[in-house]
Amino acid sequence: MSNTAHHDERIAEMTFASVYPHYLNKVEKKGRTQEELHQVIEWLTGYNSKQLQGLIDRKATFEEFFGGAKMHPNAHLITGLICGYRVEEIENPLTQKTRYLDKLVDELAKGKKMEKILRT
Repeated sequence: MSNTAHHDERIAEMTFASVYPHYLNKVEKKGRTQEELHQVIEWLTGYNSKQLQGLIDRKATFEEFFGGAKMHPNAHLITGLICGYRVEEIENPLTQKTRYLDKLVDELAKGKKMEKILRT
């Protein structure tokens, strides 16, 4: 699957607020909690729950969301396929960060242990 500039632009312009409910629904359907979702997001981005709510309220785009994030130094350890893409091979930094988040949410929903998800 090829990654196009159009695809990268769509991700950059998408709001975190539009995707967050899907993340939450996905993990809760599998018996995980909002607190666990926030723990995963905080590990990756450095945002706490209050900061996340602020980003949701102001409808921050993924470009803004990741622009202000303090990415975890072990984020590069997130590997594998998500949405047909091998995350470690994605060239666009913003798209890669977004897919890192998608991958972590997937792992949480699949019941992976938190210490594995957080690469500890």
